[in-house]
Amino acid sequence: MKILVCISHVPDTTSKINFTENDTKFDTNGVQFVINPYDEFSLTRAMWFKEKQGANVTVVNVGNASTEPTLRKALAIGADDAIRVNMDATDGLSVAKQLAEVVKNGGYDLVLAGRESIDYNGGMVPGMLAALVDFNFVNGCVGMEIDGTSVTATREIDGGNETLSTALPLVIGGQKGIVEEKDLRIPNMRGIMMARKKPLNVVEPVATESATSIESFEKPAPKGAVKLVDADNVDELISLLHNEAKVI
Repeated sequence: MKILVCISHVPDTTSKINFTENDTKFDTNGVQFVINPYDEFSLTRAMWFKEKQGANVTVVNVGNASTEPTLRKALAIGADDAIRVNMDATDGLSVAKQLAEVVKNGGYDLVLAGRESIDYNGGMVPGMLAALVDFNFVNGCVGMEIDGTSVTATREIDGGNETLSTALPLVIGGQKGIVEEKDLRIPNMRGIMMARKKPLNVVEPVATESATSIESFEKPAPKGAVKLVDADNVDELISLLHNEAKVI
């Protein structure tokens, strides 16, 4: 079984976010980048299929050369090889089209991705990719088992879970539950050294046009000062909740 894991290169959630050029560009200065957490859950599941069923695992990213350390981390975790599509990720559709070309050329049986990336939270690439390559698709996946070409997948729905029967070839949009946080892997020194020798192939993008473009960014308004209210001053508390917080 050939597995392709889509990896997004995203800012660490502890990074301080700023914008430049009149709030039209993300400022990368001082920002630590990591594997998108949803993608990391899917990558860890791919490692399980590699170890239990002998699958071959390739990781792919659409991005410039600055994303290669993130791909190397995925190789250190255990992926066999990596592909970087040499193009800045501008919007979901253009990224999906680049990934579709990789899938078509690679003959993959299973494509694992996160349900969304934590930088732009678009949540659109896995579904569009499945449509472009005519694969089955399960999003919000929290569990899956494969027997030959038959797949049993569980996805999260409002108020519970739903179990589906489907088949390869398949695109999965994974999240926490497909593996648990305790199952995530930290690269050890041996893995890091081996990753340096694993193939990281750079391919040029196919011609595409972006369907959307970013006009501007806006940071959330800063939180106001905390107001302390005496425990016996119920009227003032009600007034603040009603007129300022507007929660009652």
